[in-house]
Amino acid sequence: MTDQKHDILSIAYKQPFLQEELEVLLDVVRHIPGSVKYSIQRYKKLPQWIIEDTGVLIYNFNKHNPEENHLELRFCVSGNIYCKEKQTECDYCKFNASKSCVEKIESVDVLSFVYSPSYLQQFAKSNKNSTSLTERVVSFTHDISFSKTLPLCGKTRITIENLLNHNYSDTLENIFINAQTQTLFLYSTDCMLGEKVETGFQCKFLSNEADREKIIKAREILLQHICDPITIKALSRKVAINECYLKKGFKEIFGTTIFDFYQSQRMEHAKYLLYDKGLSVTEVSHLLGYSSISHFSTAFKKHTGIKPCELLTH
Repeated sequence: MTDQKHDILSIAYKQPFLQEELEVLLDVVRHIPGSVKYSIQRYKKLPQWIIEDTGVLIYNFNKHNPEENHLELRFCVSGNIYCKEKQTECDYCKFNASKSCVEKIESVDVLSFVYSPSYLQQFAKSNKNSTSLTERVVSFTHDISFSKTLPLCGKTRITIENLLNHNYSDTLENIFINAQTQTLFLYSTDCMLGEKVETGFQCKFLSNEADREKIIKAREILLQHICDPITIKALSRKVAINECYLKKGFKEIFGTTIFDFYQSQRMEHAKYLLYDKGLSVTEVSHLLGYSSISHFSTAFKKHTGIKPCELLTH
């Protein structure tokens, strides 16, 4: 990972970094089989560094060794102010409003997200003859490796900020990160591979900020109900928007249907409960609100391609 860190740092800094210049403040790596492998490294930013927030999309395709196929997103962002002790973003430190702060630190954060073909397959369409680069990349039918570097677009930047500065832990943290990594993939591929000019929302009602906020709130409610299934009808009532508008708006903003998003998040959380927490298939099935183990196992295999028992830790 060291070369990769230096690669994105050098791109953002526009010159090579020396190992002795880097003071590591945080180093997190997380990988559950069949899910997104992600890492976050935080470094202390020196006053003389001028760093441009940067993103890199890397598409790796190996016809002779498909196990090496993957899509990786790397990001370098700077300027977040953290408490040295808490390692969280702090408005008190940022605005010099805290008298008790031991030390405030301006950081450079390097993030990596590696998506496997099996994970991305849930988003891919079955059209193998598609001329869309995005479709070919997501389905891994594009047979040439490449990388693309771009400044971060606004939507991607906000998602990264959310990932870096959330206050969730344990189970809620897993649910939150699963959702954010999918959103990050959507926004990043749209910004880096998008082949159409943005002309505004197709759904006219989304031009109203209040209605957009209702759609975003609906997504938050779905995440809160990962273990307590909620109907679209009940969801529409909670956010006070017509069911039809809710479904259309959700699809346009997040690039997926409510059902597919919800199922995806539930199954990703199931992976965490099985692999990280070591719960049994029966326990996970019950926690996620399934009426039977067989229904849960069928849904899990459809989403992941493997049986839930294959993720059990020993």
